[in-house]
Amino acid sequence: MTNLLSAIYDSLNIVVFVHERDSDFTLHAAAPDWLVFFLGKSSCPQTCALPDVFPYLTCFMDDAQQHWDAKQAFPLTSGSWIETDALGNELALEATALWVDNQAVLLLQNLGEKYRQEVSRLQQVRNGLLTQEKLENEVQKRTLKIKQREEEIAIKLVSLTSYRDEETGAHVRRIGLYAAAMAKALNWPAQQIDDIRIAAPMHDLGKIGIPDRILLKKGKLTDAEFSIMKRHTEIGAKMLNDSNIPALDMAAEIALCHHEKWNGTGYPREIQGEEIPITARITSIVDIYDALVHERVYKKAMSEKDAIALMESMAGSHLDPTLFEVFLGLLPVMRRIRTEVHELDDLMVSCL
Repeated sequence: MTNLLSAIYDSLNIVVFVHERDSDFTLHAAAPDWLVFFLGKSSCPQTCALPDVFPYLTCFMDDAQQHWDAKQAFPLTSGSWIETDALGNELALEATALWVDNQAVLLLQNLGEKYRQEVSRLQQVRNGLLTQEKLENEVQKRTLKIKQREEEIAIKLVSLTSYRDEETGAHVRRIGLYAAAMAKALNWPAQQIDDIRIAAPMHDLGKIGIPDRILLKKGKLTDAEFSIMKRHTEIGAKMLNDSNIPALDMAAEIALCHHEKWNGTGYPREIQGEEIPITARITSIVDIYDALVHERVYKKAMSEKDAIALMESMAGSHLDPTLFEVFLGLLPVMRRIRTEVHELDDLMVSCL
């Protein structure tokens, strides 16, 4: 059996040491050629301070000693490390501690080709992951470009109405960014956040179908004129419906419902509460906020403090009170959007 075990150890490049005391280990076979350089001789038996020969083992000895003190028969491995022999060749070694026949045994293995194959396999896996990451990054870049083009198309489309009323390109772009910020705070999926960023700016697209005499009228609208003005919600929805594009389908429901009120007194369908699509409830809040705090040809800008006070009085009647609380929690984000997306952006929109 001893000869059989020796043959097995030789084939696996394993050397057997028995722990004697402290750092002393006794070699229980002739040292193989690869080990002679480190031990300085090949005679057997011989005792050596193995951690002095292989300093890496110093880190392993405490765990190994606890393992031997507990008389654990299962193997405890040190993990692999690299040594350099006399010819400058790198050797991958690994130590294993176990308790056998009432002896503390340390197996020292030259991993050899096994280690190189494992390193090669891991390198191939790493290269594969890097390639996959590069491909995913490329997909993300292209997806971002597509999203940017979609947003540009949406703003360009909406800008058609800006030639006919007071709305600006910066205003509609802010509406999309405000709405996306609220959607993110509500933990919407990334795709739906992108969709509302593109869809919300189209809420007033239907105004393109309203006659100039009503759309551009400076004074108060008559009841008959206001009835015509209210039709912009249905006109916008018809323009955007049945596209099979999620962002446009969302834009259609926003266009139709963004003038509905929480208490059911809005238009065109007089629906109330959560019957109103959440996308429209969000857009209503951010549209009112942006309109109040920015100057238009027919009004001065309101201070944010006054605008918020007015909107608070509308929560629970005009505005969804729960969503309004979410909006209030995002005021620092909304202010940043207002600062970074200002009216000068209209020049950029006109060049799209």
